[in-house]
Amino acid sequence: MAELFVVATPIGNLGDITFRAVEVLRRCHTIACEDTRHSRKLLSHLGISAPLLSCRGQNTQRALPGILKILEEGQDVAYISDAGTPGVSDPGSALVRGVRQAGFSVVPLPGASAVTALISVSGVAGRGWYFEGFLPPKGEKRLKRIRELFQRGDPVLFYESPHRIVRFLEELRQGAPGGQVVLGRELTKLHEEIRTGTVEEVAFLVESGAIPARGEFVLLVWTDKSR
Repeated sequence: MAELFVVATPIGNLGDITFRAVEVLRRCHTIACEDTRHSRKLLSHLGISAPLLSCRGQNTQRALPGILKILEEGQDVAYISDAGTPGVSDPGSALVRGVRQAGFSVVPLPGASAVTALISVSGVAGRGWYFEGFLPPKGEKRLKRIRELFQRGDPVLFYESPHRIVRFLEELRQGAPGGQVVLGRELTKLHEEIRTGTVEEVAFLVESGAIPARGEFVLLVWTDKSR
């Protein structure tokens, strides 16, 4: 029976794709992807010319019948997001549910993830931690959610965009004052940067421009309530 392969792709450095991922992408009949234009660049770099099918968070239900038809014809399908591991913060979970409900196997191909990359250099690996991802983009819900999270007692992992990073750090000052931060910017890319310090120290570095407010951010934050 045909299978859906959920394939992790590099978050920056193209050398971080696995041998197994390349092998599977080369032999799959179709590659479903979050953004066909973005994914075509990676696949061209790898010498892969399989047909691409758009499957974003917004159009998964429209794309699903076509993917199921390919699987029903006995052809394997791979799914990749723009970067990293699908279904963590990127699209993919709805596709996985639909394919599994139709009776097909879903096979994970692990690889790059900003979450595990930052955890590995945080010095708190092995402890409990909570993955929040992106906070609500607007309103008082953000600060309320930050305060709720740090009542849990676990380190919390956040994603944040460059145009909200200054605001986010100010919210952390209010919601987790004195907390400790490991900040990763542009992980695995040319301008990769990893900084540590208190919430206040890291906020100052970003506000002053010592850490540029550019690129993708992932932050691990904990307070003295954390285990």
